[in-house]
Amino acid sequence: MEQSAAKPIRCRAAVSKAPGRPLEMEEVEVAPPRAHEVRVRIICTSLCHTDVTFWCMKDLPAMYPSILRHEAVGVVESVGEHVQEVAVGDTVVPVFLPQCGECDDCLSARSNICSVLAHRPGHMPRDGTTRFSLAASGEPVHTFLCVSSFAEYTVVDVGHVVKLAAVGPAPALPPEKACLLSCGVATGVGAAWKVAAVAAGSTVAVFGLGTVGLAVAQGSKMRGAKRIIGVDLNPDKMEIAKRLGITDFVNPNETGGKAVSEVITEMTGGGADYCFECVGSTSLMAEAFKSSRKGWGKTIILGTDAGAAPFSISSSDIKRGRSVTGGLLGGIKPKNDIPVLAQKYLDKELELDEFITHQVGFEDINRAFDLLQQGRCLRCIIWMDDGAKENGALA
Repeated sequence: MEQSAAKPIRCRAAVSKAPGRPLEMEEVEVAPPRAHEVRVRIICTSLCHTDVTFWCMKDLPAMYPSILRHEAVGVVESVGEHVQEVAVGDTVVPVFLPQCGECDDCLSARSNICSVLAHRPGHMPRDGTTRFSLAASGEPVHTFLCVSSFAEYTVVDVGHVVKLAAVGPAPALPPEKACLLSCGVATGVGAAWKVAAVAAGSTVAVFGLGTVGLAVAQGSKMRGAKRIIGVDLNPDKMEIAKRLGITDFVNPNETGGKAVSEVITEMTGGGADYCFECVGSTSLMAEAFKSSRKGWGKTIILGTDAGAAPFSISSSDIKRGRSVTGGLLGGIKPKNDIPVLAQKYLDKELELDEFITHQVGFEDINRAFDLLQQGRCLRCIIWMDDGAKENGALA
């Protein structure tokens, strides 16, 4: 479809209208893509704790009504002017972190934070508007993290999409697997690879064994870590954690009154070489830092803290060689590195299947929220088309 022929599309979207309230299925109008934008037909999307965090927010940066979610896979339906790197029919994953490919940050190996496409909460990055409106009333609907994949169609800046390789007319990577590389798994594996650069033979502690934490474990194993300690309150995660690389499991409720940092320091003979916080708790961030080894221990913050609250660390610990850093999307450059991760899956070097614990149809999207809040799933794949569910049995 040429840009001149692109028309508004009406489709279903799961709209968030108030904090913590079930999403409402609405007919929305999706405007044609403008310059540097693509309109994408979503094949499947998923749900993570970041969405739940924003869904529950009563104040900024939350905006209502809005269409949530930022992890998905889809097919390009139409393109705006000046779009050259993707074409109609291409399979793409939208990502919340842009890569324009031209700014100093995108050209530097030291950063993955694009300085051209700045995030504008609730709006498109270049012009500060939205492409969604309620079909019945015309009321604008806010976008979310520049993706908004809880809709059958969405409009995304070309800097926020990554083209995936195809084999003949079909994508090389199954869509439900490609979806995971849009955020969660890429964040965890990327953090071990890019942010921490985990060294072979090292010790790692992972705080929080959700999708990101388990992906950190897998990434650390791929990097050659000899001991990977998982910290989580849910003992049911132990088996899958072991399959993805965890060698030791610490339940904070079963430490005999000792702090987790004390337990890890004893287990490792001085502290872990790398500690990853994957929950978004400031108290856990501080505990992860205390669990790192003096001299060279590195703590990597990956969890999303709704209040962006500070946490305190001692200057004397910093002077003794401990450090703390963080990384959005695990420090990866989406357009460069997501295709690398996709190929690792195809080469059977990267596990993705284990992360998909549930699958539902779009009409059951609120059930996905229930499953995640009950701690019963890692990733719940949400299929837009009921016919696509044959890719996996519904849970």
